[in-house]
Amino acid sequence: MGNKKGVTLIELLVGLVISAIIIAGIYRIFITQTRAYTVQDQVVDVQQNIRSAMELMLRDIRMAGYTSNINPVALVTPIFPGDNATARADAVRVEYQQGGNQNRVVYYINGTSLMRQLYTNGALSSTDEVLQNVPANGLIFTYGVDGIVGFDTSQDGAMDDRNGDGIIDDNDWVTAATVNAGNLNVVAIRVSLTVGPSNPNANPDIANIVPRNLVSTVNLRNLCLVKNN
Repeated sequence: MGNKKGVTLIELLVGLVISAIIIAGIYRIFITQTRAYTVQDQVVDVQQNIRSAMELMLRDIRMAGYTSNINPVALVTPIFPGDNATARADAVRVEYQQGGNQNRVVYYINGTSLMRQLYTNGALSSTDEVLQNVPANGLIFTYGVDGIVGFDTSQDGAMDDRNGDGIIDDNDWVTAATVNAGNLNVVAIRVSLTVGPSNPNANPDIANIVPRNLVSTVNLRNLCLVKNN
């Protein structure tokens, strides 16, 4: 009780240094966790957006050639590998009839945005931005074909083995230009969609994780039936 000595200056400095090291460690852990949270938040956002956009496209593509009326309107081109005028790798046009209306849906890339246009009975009904932050070559359609449009004895309702190796693989999918030039009968479509983060500069770690790529294949159930005379 009679010892009233305090700490020395050296002891005080040592204590401050130790405290500073502990605080710096806690701060570093906090920064690391914050960056990880930001990255995961961006990843979840990108994945949700790309899946929603892909499901919307596939829903329309599956409808190609569908008719719900006992007196259907003739659909000349249920699937066109491009926009309304040009064969494009990053665009597709789908036509189907529903509720007495002839619908035409066009998906295409405009800058870095995936766009959807809906035409009803030939008139433009809406133009919507489906997805943002699509990089160059971020949307690519390739096609599985079964002979040529119209009656073709080679048509069997299945996708052609284009290279004759006995299996259906990546080499059997053809481009929009090939479909258009050969007037080929499309029975399946493969969609490759890539999306980047909304703010790629927010965290340097984001560049190591995103963009995300999603590839889906859909058989055209209304177009892959064996044709006859």
